[in-house]
Amino acid sequence: MWISGAEIEACLPMAAAIDVLERALLAGLDPEQDGPRTRLATPAGMLLQMPSADERYCGSKLVTSCPVNAGGDRPVIQGVYVLFDGATMSPVAVLDGTALTSLRTPAVSGLAVRHLAAPGATRVALFGAGVQAAGHVDAMRAVLDVEHIDVVGRNPARASLLVERIRAAGVSATVAGVEAVAAADVVVCATAASTPLFDGALVADHAVVVAIGSHDPTAREVDTALVRRSSVVVESRRSALAEAGDVVIPVGEGAIDPANLTPLADAVRGGVAPPHDRPRLFKGTGMPWEDLATAGAIADRVLGTR
Repeated sequence: MWISGAEIEACLPMAAAIDVLERALLAGLDPEQDGPRTRLATPAGMLLQMPSADERYCGSKLVTSCPVNAGGDRPVIQGVYVLFDGATMSPVAVLDGTALTSLRTPAVSGLAVRHLAAPGATRVALFGAGVQAAGHVDAMRAVLDVEHIDVVGRNPARASLLVERIRAAGVSATVAGVEAVAAADVVVCATAASTPLFDGALVADHAVVVAIGSHDPTAREVDTALVRRSSVVVESRRSALAEAGDVVIPVGEGAIDPANLTPLADAVRGGVAPPHDRPRLFKGTGMPWEDLATAGAIADRVLGTR
């Protein structure tokens, strides 16, 4: 059965997707044991495979990344998700992988912010104006009482369009510059940048920073200064040390000990409560278990199996 992007959007709202991921971690899922992401360089870009399994389902996402599509009529990221029954290994559904990624990535960020934001957080600085930036607006509104969003984008026209969409949803928003970081309770980085977007010293002590734009060990959206002064939370230590340049580069510089990286699961389960007297930085690269949990919940709703 094919599950389209429209069906995904209709059947699993952002708040519900965040809850699905939270329940998976509370039930004992260990991201450190998740399937490995594999990459194959192609003449036009990259082919990635992301397999995972739990008791009910197993599956894998096949995704292509084609930079030459940027600015054209095709997405840079495209793909499919193939879902199988966990007991019989029979095919259950094929899902639109682009729509799945557009949902689960901000849902993971929303889950992190739910457990890391200081009480009363209402102001967001959002770097980026693309699909993921728009998804993160929905995710932040699902977990915070958002009063204002500053959109910082390299393309003024796209940033203005996103601001219009946010205002149409009843939230105050403006196009802003990097100075918006200083006033933000939450800073979201959802860009294709490979070098830091702002000076980490600008971030308030009480703020949360979410960086999800890259899964390359040589690329990063935040600088070493921010990492050095922050409590750093990651999806898993293994994935972060393999793919997250925002972590890998500071580790190589001696700015942070890998042993001090806090797994998101520990924060969700209450085993670790990062203090609010210094920034909390959540670095996400995307993991296969997140796709599986989200795809399984979507299939359950579409097929009426739960």
